[in-house]
Formats: sequence, structure tokens, C-alpha cells
Amino acid sequence: MEPGHAVGSLLALSGLVIWVIIFLLPWRPWNTHESLDADIPGPSADLSRITVLIPARNEQDVISQTLDGLAAQGKSLRIILIDDQSDDQTASIALQKKLSGFEIIIGEPLPEGWSGKLWALEQGRKQVETELVLLLDADIALKPGTLKALLNKLDLEQLDMLSLMACLSMESRWEKLLMPAFIFFFKLLYPFRLSNSVSPYVAAAAGGCILIKTSALNKAGAFASLCNKLIDDCALARKVKDAGGKIWIGLTHSAVSLRPYNNLGMIWDMVTRCAFTQLRYSWALLLACTLLMIMTFVFPVIAVLAAGFWAAIWGFLTLLLMYICYLPILNYYRLNPLLGCCIPLIGVFYMIMTWSSAWRHLFMGGTRWKNRSYSGSA
Repeated sequence: MEPGHAVGSLLALSGLVIWVIIFLLPWRPWNTHESLDADIPGPSADLSRITVLIPARNEQDVISQTLDGLAAQGKSLRIILIDDQSDDQTASIALQKKLSGFEIIIGEPLPEGWSGKLWALEQGRKQVETELVLLLDADIALKPGTLKALLNKLDLEQLDMLSLMACLSMESRWEKLLMPAFIFFFKLLYPFRLSNSVSPYVAAAAGGCILIKTSALNKAGAFASLCNKLIDDCALARKVKDAGGKIWIGLTHSAVSLRPYNNLGMIWDMVTRCAFTQLRYSWALLLACTLLMIMTFVFPVIAVLAAGFWAAIWGFLTLLLMYICYLPILNYYRLNPLLGCCIPLIGVFYMIMTWSSAWRHLFMGGTRWKNRSYSGSA
């Protein structure tokens, strides 16, 4: 074997080993078994145990649908919308719905050291008198029966906190290409099965839809303990778990994100807001992550196209295993399985977006969202 081909084989094998490990991990981070969908709709469901907190800043395009979704959940639900200094018609549109048990809190100016969402939630939390709190993003619509399903699962499994990974918009070409991978990579970083177990090493949540016991929230230090966290959902899950609470996270088709990502730029902005934060602003972790992604996504393609026979074999097997691992998430969201053939390209996109996130942190003053800049911790 020529030296160049030998090197190619070794590079291809490195990627294959990584994907074999991912595939054989006992907690199977690539599968979609952890999921929860709405029960059979029943408008008479008693939801008096729950107060919904909705932080909203300039959400006039989606707030009506979000409130309609809550109105279809059942009776006696208390809903508090915290208008976080909006300069659009969010509050007036919400008031026009005239929902029973609904109120609006006009948010106070953002204190130093807080993120806008957490400050809004903290103001709403002070008004909560119920046993349970639903933390719901203003752009998440719940299908009928979703809250009942959440409540049943919380009671049946004696959970302290559970969250649903909202179904993201996957209509445009860019969404179909990149959004399933966003959830796929999240599940690799935070394996749901480990998070849902007693394992102390993983704690994950999806911040768009979280049902939590008020006592567990307070025991974890409430939102003041998270005030500067940019990945606040996972930070909350960690605090609840560390305090002895039992948590659960899963996929769903029943909590639907209303926020479209119609072009690459919108997805790029969404990913870059949190990618470098996820790496704890560590350049060493960024370099390690880059090397890992090159080994897993780039080397196999090079091996197939430009290396020798054995390197091509190892590269092909790596691509096949990569596809097998990615296929369940495509099937879950009912997308074309052929999109799995693009996973090497998708991996490169995410690698570049992660570097873009680091660049923005270094030269553009950190994360920017809704005309506010943040530089908090993970």
C-alpha cells in the first residue's frame, strides 16, 4: 500500500470508529424513542393546577396563534403574558383574544446581568400561586390535548420537570436541509435517555415548552439563579436535577414552532447565537470540536473520492453508518430520506456556523437577540 493511501485509510478509519461508537452507545442518542404527543382532545380537561408564563418581546406575528393553542387545551387555565418592553402590537393583539384567566404584565426595564427572557419569567413567577408552571415561548403553538398529555406524564412518572422539543419549521429548502440536524446534534450533545435517567452527567431541557413544579423551580433557585445564562433551559434542568428532582425531555409533533427560517441567513443567526456559548467560549473546545467534525464529516468523503481502494471502502462504510444514524430523525419529521445523503455537507455547514459564532463573540460583542446584546455564560 502506498504511503498516501495508508494515510487515507487511517483518516477514513478514524471517522468510521467515531460513528461506530455513536451507533453502539447504549443510550442511542440518534434514535427518537423519547417522544410525547397530545392526548385525544378534550376541552373539558381541568387545568386549574397550571399557570402559563409567556415571555414576549415583539411577537405580534405569532402571539395570536399561541394563545389560540392554549385556549383549546381545557378549562381553568391561568395565563400570564409578560410583555418584555415590546414596541409592536403584541400586547394589544393578546388583549383582543379576551381569554378566560388571562392577564398581561407590562415588563420592567431589563436589569444589568439578566437576559430578557429570564427577567420576564421572573416577573411572571412572582404572580404564580398554582402547583405547576408552564414556561411557554411566545412562538410555540400547542395542539389540543398537549397540556393534558404533559400533566398525565408528570403525574404518572412523578416528574418534577418535563419539556418538549418543539417541532421546528421544516418547510423551506434550507429548513429541510439544516433544521433536523439542529435537533440531531442537540441529541448527540445531550442524549435524552441519559438526561431522563438518574445519571448526574447529563441534564437537558427544551426551553420552548417546559412544565415544572413550582416547588421544584423555587428549590432550584428560580430564575435569579440563571439570570445570566444564555442556554437557560439546560441550566434549569441541571439545577433541578442537582437538587434531587426528576426530569424528562422528549420530541413532539404537538408543540409547534411558529417561527419560520426561510433562508440560510436566518438559520445562521439562530445557530450562531448559542454555538460558541455551548462550548463555554473555549477556543480549545472549539478546536477540538472542529477536528472531531472534520474527522466525522470531511475525511470519509475525501476517502471515497480521492484515496485508495481500502480508504474508499472505509469511507463508504462511514458514510453508510452516518446515514443510518441520521435516518431516524428524518423519519420522525416525515422528511425525504434522501436528505440523509447530505449529512456530510450539513456537518460542514454547522462547523462553519460554530466558527462564525466564535467570530461574533470575539469581534461583535457576543450574542445579539431582539435588539439586545448578551455575553452571559452557558
